[in-house]
Amino acid sequence: MPTATLEGPPIEDVEVKRILVKEITDALEKAYKLPRDVYTVLIKANFPENVGVGGNLIIDRMKK
Repeated sequence: MPTATLEGPPIEDVEVKRILVKEITDALEKAYKLPRDVYTVLIKANFPENVGVGGNLIIDRMKK
């Protein structure tokens, strides 16, 4: 069934993740009109030292 995958910097606060997953599930339910229990939301954390933009690591861009 529908799966939403989010990739971004780590979110340390578990309560923030709970709210995020709920709100995304709300949006999926509104769009697809299927029961809530069919949706999967994946949060993938990408640390700044593992992501490059414009040929530079984000961690290096953060230092400037």
